Amino acid sequence: VQVVESGGGLVQPGGSLRLSCVASGSIFKVYDMAWYRQAPGKQRALVAGITREGEINYADSVKGRFTISRDNAEKTVYLQMNGLKPEDTAVYYCNADIIPLPGSRLNYWGQGTQVTVSS
Repeated sequence: VQVVESGGGLVQPGGSLRLSCVASGSIFKVYDMAWYRQAPGKQRALVAGITREGEINYADSVKGRFTISRDNAEKTVYLQMNGLKPEDTAVYYCNADIIPLPGSRLNYWGQGTQVTVSS
């Protein structure tokens, strides 16, 4: 089982990016999925999370600018980021609770994708 992010890059302030994260491998079910970010010199922090049933929570710093969504059939979670600010610059990590086949529920991290907001 692996979790792989894509969609990072360099964008100007005020711009938009869409991150994607796909869980693949021998999987029975994917439960909670979330995006975290880690800026240089700072701890990794939750950006947004979404349950399998669609319950969502956001960090206060991104409310109204970022939107998390998921496709259960495709085992994919998205993060639409609008109105990007320089302080959004970080490595963004996908996190997922997965029951593999065979196995018990485990937590998985992606390798991260760099988002840089700069003019």
